[in-house]
Amino acid sequence: MNAHLVEDWVEKAEGNYDSALALVKNRKKSVSDVICNQCQQCAEKYLKALLVRHRIEFPKTHDLDELEDLIIGTDPDIRLINQFLVVLNPYGIDIRYPGLRATMDDAKEAIKAMKAVRKFVRAKLGLKSR
Repeated sequence: MNAHLVEDWVEKAEGNYDSALALVKNRKKSVSDVICNQCQQCAEKYLKALLVRHRIEFPKTHDLDELEDLIIGTDPDIRLINQFLVVLNPYGIDIRYPGLRATMDDAKEAIKAMKAVRKFVRAKLGLKSR
């Protein structure tokens, strides 16, 4: 059952990954806020897949720092992607409401961070990069 739940989290993360990449290619209308949110969601779901793999319970949260803290005790290597989690963390909730706006440069940085987190976690899960 644990393996199936990991797969479910990965599948959801891949949906966010594919969405972010598709949206960044749409140059007609800027949707930088949505791209950044999709990047954060991808990273969040990959971290949750890793938590499930390690059988670590986690609360309902969008806070990547909180998820990272839960993983550190089992896998200190998670610190290697901290800089990318810091980039993505504000895009979990705040970007969805008035007040915070992302530029296309922010979206490009978020895409880069998302790809780094994805690559790291997929390797930890023993999954091939696609």
